[in-house]
Amino acid sequence: MQRRRPPQTTGHLRRAPVACRPWAVEGHDNRMRLKTLGAVCATSAVAVPITAVPFALAEDAAPPQPAAQQPAPLPLAAPGDMHRAAMATLANRHVYFARRYHRLLGDPLSHTERARMRDAAMALPAPKLRAKTRDLRHDIRALRRRLEHKHAAVAIPPQLEAIAECESHSNPRAVSAGGTYRGKYQFDYSTWASVGGKGDPARASEREQDRRAARLYRTSGPGRWPVCGR
Repeated sequence: MQRRRPPQTTGHLRRAPVACRPWAVEGHDNRMRLKTLGAVCATSAVAVPITAVPFALAEDAAPPQPAAQQPAPLPLAAPGDMHRAAMATLANRHVYFARRYHRLLGDPLSHTERARMRDAAMALPAPKLRAKTRDLRHDIRALRRRLEHKHAAVAIPPQLEAIAECESHSNPRAVSAGGTYRGKYQFDYSTWASVGGKGDPARASEREQDRRAARLYRTSGPGRWPVCGR
């Protein structure tokens, strides 16, 4: 009995994927089935995915988008310019407080004096200039307190000022050796109470002692101080 040779494979079957090759080598008799299966396997080996085409065409057909215009970068100032600007700010601040201080003194600065002061401040190191400005602000606060106290002080005649200097050297906390006479004007307790005072005269504020002494001087004259009122 003559042995039947297996059918010869075509080119399509040689290019078929591995999953399709067993059908080509097992020797089936159905030649039509082998041809059909070989064509299907060859087609699946070289087919291009359908879903990839529309995206590729869409990308090719889309017009190129113009690139977004980037804003121009801001010019950077040189370090020297920044230092000069900072020093100018500190100098102007110092001159401002100096003008306030001199106005409180009743001696305002002229334009030339302000310009000279500003140039001198620009020549100082920044830490030293800040320290001088802080000291100037402290002087302004102290001067304001002195002026407020001066305006609120009681008007004292020169004779009463001389009595205070004679009695206690103008010390509002002075107390005599025996403890009887107390304060700036050396009140005893009964005299202090007669002009509206309460408590210890030496513990009262200097302004209150001036006010009580001025009332006593106005109503009784300098005779209430027999030694220093002569």
